[in-house]
Amino acid sequence: MKIMVVSLGCDKNLVDTEKMLSLLEAAGHTFTDEESEAEAILVNTCCFIGDAKEESVNTILEMAEYKKSGSAKVLLVAGCMAQRYKDEILKEIPEVDGILGTASYDSIVSVLNQALKGEKAQCFHDISSLPHVGNRRIVTTGGYYSYLKIAEGCDKRCTYCIIPDLRGHYRSVPMEELVEEAEALAKKGIKELILVAQETTLYGVDLYGKKMLPELLRKLAQISGIQWIRIQYCYPEEITDELIEVIRTEEKVCHYLDIPIQHASDPILKRMNRRTTQEELREIIEKLRSRIPDIALRTTLISGFPGETEEDHQELYRFVNEMEFERLGVFPYSAEEDTPAYSFPNQVPEEVKEERRDELMELQQEIAFEKSEAMVGRILEVLIEGKIADEHAYVGRTYMDAPNVDGLIFVQTPLELLTGDFVRVRVTGAQEYDLIGEVYDESAK
Repeated sequence: MKIMVVSLGCDKNLVDTEKMLSLLEAAGHTFTDEESEAEAILVNTCCFIGDAKEESVNTILEMAEYKKSGSAKVLLVAGCMAQRYKDEILKEIPEVDGILGTASYDSIVSVLNQALKGEKAQCFHDISSLPHVGNRRIVTTGGYYSYLKIAEGCDKRCTYCIIPDLRGHYRSVPMEELVEEAEALAKKGIKELILVAQETTLYGVDLYGKKMLPELLRKLAQISGIQWIRIQYCYPEEITDELIEVIRTEEKVCHYLDIPIQHASDPILKRMNRRTTQEELREIIEKLRSRIPDIALRTTLISGFPGETEEDHQELYRFVNEMEFERLGVFPYSAEEDTPAYSFPNQVPEEVKEERRDELMELQQEIAFEKSEAMVGRILEVLIEGKIADEHAYVGRTYMDAPNVDGLIFVQTPLELLTGDFVRVRVTGAQEYDLIGEVYDESAK
């Protein structure tokens, strides 16, 4: 069959989608990007916050129209929204023929086959299980990078987060499986591995009795063809001296760390059930920057959490101003039913959440622009991602920039470069979040 697959939400969800694609391909199916050509449609959903839920519902309804018109025979729904709202989806959207949960994507072929027989197919394995599909993946990122999901689930239980209920407790993928998967990706031409999980820093505690992310990084760095390894979603309280040392000394590990802190006011951090205080956050940030002076730190914040006062917001504003994160995103608090924070008193009005978000982002914009200007004159390694049409220029990323969330660098050169090339570039200018540069001529030194 010709199948159209729509993957929504985070990069962790995308990995699940890529594994489902490989299973469907192995079963003899092909893929299309044209809804009108699709004989079957699969939507892998997200429902982490309100906007994600809305996008998932709208996408399912849009795809249901193709089922109604007769061009598609089967509509399947997978992922977090399927796990959370199975009954509602089946009741409210009768066009859905099959549905499978977050721990069940390895059953995609059998669910499709059942649906083709006219059955309302459902598959919901215990979310404490870990699907196993080997190292087969159809990489959809379109470039020379790929995500490597090193664990599933979470045990932190932040009061705003529904993920533990949808993805289960923390389960690390065995190290040998990850190394095999990374080797397979390298053979396909992948040059940058981006390590993801609900939390990467705790990797291995469940399997090996201790944090094994440093050891995993050392093993991945030995793989031929891999040139960059980037780490996402590190909880600050779990960052060890050993991890910092591996980032500092292992040549392939980017001096980049994503540490979502969510807030900096101690009363709000406590209400969120976060495991750090502002003082501890300052200590870990100072330690990272003192040991790795060129490290780029990315974080995310929540504005308007229940009970957040103007004083709490101003404390967070001062903290952001002082810490000067290289990369930062802010999301207004989204009240999710079945989380403790949903019923907390003193819910903050939507317009206040958004005003506070905007204030923080305006501040961060100033910080980011200043940091971009300060890069002028530096020589950086750049991964080329494409050519700009009708110009002697290319677009790429530096070690400071994760795909789709951070900035770009525009490289001017008469040379012919290829997507996937690594080149040394001198930064010549800055343009808001992005940089401008030229290929560095070693002989001109």
